[in-house]
Amino acid sequence: MRTQRDERRLGAAELGTDPGERATLVQFSSAFCRPCVATRRILAEVAAMVDGVAHVEIDAEERLDLTRGLGIEQTPTVLVLDAAGRIVRRATGMPRKADVIAALGAAV
Repeated sequence: MRTQRDERRLGAAELGTDPGERATLVQFSSAFCRPCVATRRILAEVAAMVDGVAHVEIDAEERLDLTRGLGIEQTPTVLVLDAAGRIVRRATGMPRKADVIAALGAAV
């Protein structure tokens, strides 16, 4: 996952649900994306392991405004948000569990 500090903040209005208290794993997916299924499982497992971390999945096609506004070009794309909702990491493709855990270190 590459580092990307972004001063924009994503909150409940953009995410469609409350963000995590410590960090949020945001997954942009599409209906026919096979790697999105595995990514969903990985992110849900990591979120369950770390207190205060939430996993939010966003359908890229349904939320085209947000998808385009954030420069999401492929699915899955994962954003790691800190407690303030700032993007601290971004990755495309199916992440490895160890990489997700390491990326959370930049957020919490």
